[in-house]
Formats: sequence, structure tokens, C-alpha cells
Amino acid sequence: MPANPLGLLLRGRRAGHRTLAWADPGLDAPQTFTLTSPAFDNGAPIPDRHRGRLRGPNVSPALSWTTPPAETRELVLIVQDPDVPFSRPATHALAVGIDPAAHGIPENGLAEPSPVRGIRQGRGGFGRRGYAGPLPIRSHGAHTYAFQLFALDKPIDLPASFTLADTVRAMRGHVIARARLDGTYEIR
Repeated sequence: MPANPLGLLLRGRRAGHRTLAWADPGLDAPQTFTLTSPAFDNGAPIPDRHRGRLRGPNVSPALSWTTPPAETRELVLIVQDPDVPFSRPATHALAVGIDPAAHGIPENGLAEPSPVRGIRQGRGGFGRRGYAGPLPIRSHGAHTYAFQLFALDKPIDLPASFTLADTVRAMRGHVIARARLDGTYEIR
């Protein structure tokens, strides 16, 4: 398939890692637990099975983590792509209410509705709830998908139709630890 001229034109334009929720000073905390996936290693390509809806099955990868701090009352997962050619990263998943006693989310556990008890999903950058897998512009280069898991010292109260901005605002000052897993995806 020939290169996409738009992807090539926008290649140097990216939101950047400094725009991730991870970079928000109000969400800063030690990385005292670890986030992993059996589907891909940190920094490695995400398999096509987890690709976005238009061209793939859009199945969220299984995730697991080591034990967060004992004071953790809730976990929040935010999946973002900082390599989109916009001013803000694209939000691919936003899940709150994750039980800190759980040690993972099964494959497709971020479907909407989630089969995992207690998980509530906010509206992502695409205006819908649930996982939206990688779907970068062809020829734009590799995109990073940052799976960011935050341990909070209290459950957060959010409206029924919450957004990333609502979530980040409610989390500020309550993050006691965090973990991150990055995968990549590219459409040549």
C-alpha cells in the first residue's frame, strides 16, 4: 500500500508525552507497583487483536499489576495516545472504580459495559465509553499507547457521564502510587 500523504505531512506533529495525565503535577506519585500485560511487553508493539474498531477486533488487552499500597481505596486506568497530531492526547480508555484487591483486568474487560464488577467507564476522546484500540493515521509513524494506572487514597465521586477532565480534577491530591505500561502501534 502506498504511503498516506496526510500521515507523512503530519509526521512531525504530535501532542507529546508532556500532555498525558501522567505528566499532570497533581497526579504525581511514586511508581511503587508494576503494570504488565500478557499481550505485549513494555515498549513493544500491541498485537493486531487489540487494534481499533474500524479495522480490527477492538479487544482490550488483559492487564495485571503487582500489589498497590495498602492505603489504596480505588484504582483508575487511563489509556492515552500522546502521538496524535493534535494539541491533546487521544483517550482510548477511561475506567474508574477498579478494586485495589483485584490484580488485573481480563482480556476485553474494558468493553462497555464492562464484565468486571465495579468498573465505571467515562467518555473517551472519541465520545464513547469503553476501550478504543489503536488506530493511528497510516504513515504517521509509530504511536505510543500509555496505559496509566493510578492508586488513590479514597474513592472518587464522579457524575454518571464523566470525562477525562472530571476524573483528573477528582484525582488531584489523592494519587498515592502509580504504574505505567507503554505499547506501540503503527500503520505503514
